[in-house]
Amino acid sequence: MKPKAQTKQGFTHKDFASVLNKYNYKLNLGDITAGTIFSEEKDGFLVDIGARIAAYLPKDEVTVYKKYSLTNKIINETREFFILAHNKKSKQLILSIKRLEYIRAWERIKQMEKEDIAINLIIDEINRGGLLTAIEGIQGFIPNSHIINIQNKSSLLNKNLICQFLLIDEKLNKLIFSNKRAVLTKLSNIIQVGQITIGTITKIENYGLFIEIYDVTALLHISEIEYEKVDKINNIFKIGDKIKVKIIHIDKKQGRLSLSRRNL
Repeated sequence: MKPKAQTKQGFTHKDFASVLNKYNYKLNLGDITAGTIFSEEKDGFLVDIGARIAAYLPKDEVTVYKKYSLTNKIINETREFFILAHNKKSKQLILSIKRLEYIRAWERIKQMEKEDIAINLIIDEINRGGLLTAIEGIQGFIPNSHIINIQNKSSLLNKNLICQFLLIDEKLNKLIFSNKRAVLTKLSNIIQVGQITIGTITKIENYGLFIEIYDVTALLHISEIEYEKVDKINNIFKIGDKIKVKIIHIDKKQGRLSLSRRNL
């Protein structure tokens, strides 16, 4: 019968200490301990951690990786575990590999974000708002506004996409990436402020034109089209037109380019 794990609520550290003293565990909630998985039960595994009573590893605490499938291959595996809780009734410690993986995954993610490196991410799912991916078992999101090849978004499923971190928040378990940031970083030796180049109009809005240069979509705001006020840009430009523009701003953090035609 599966033990019912009790969390820290309703079971104080003082209570926990008395249990450990009684059974000579010398372990605490939140500790990391070594152990060997030696038996599989219906909903979990028994683990020998050197205590008088075997610890219990629920199957839903085995891993943070969604695509991981449980098999008997973990029997006799010796590894580290996070002490998650204590089952007062069975006097068993409740272990977690998932929590340990989660802690270490965020340590690696924060280091990668600090180094601001580009990462090739596999696209797992596509939705209306963007792309879902994962790194170190933690789910991440790439918004539509940060995808370079947005017109062919559906073709990106199960493909690698180069990205950089846009936002990380461990408390909210939130990871947001930018494909545009990574591409702009890669093109930093080619695209420069003040550079004059030829771009192709891909989209026309009331507030300006979206123009593709070096496979990156940039904005030519209506205020930067001419010195004189432009009322209806649809009457002047068409999608597919090639026009000369100057790069006036590069926002590498947000992956944005701003253009002008006023100072050519």
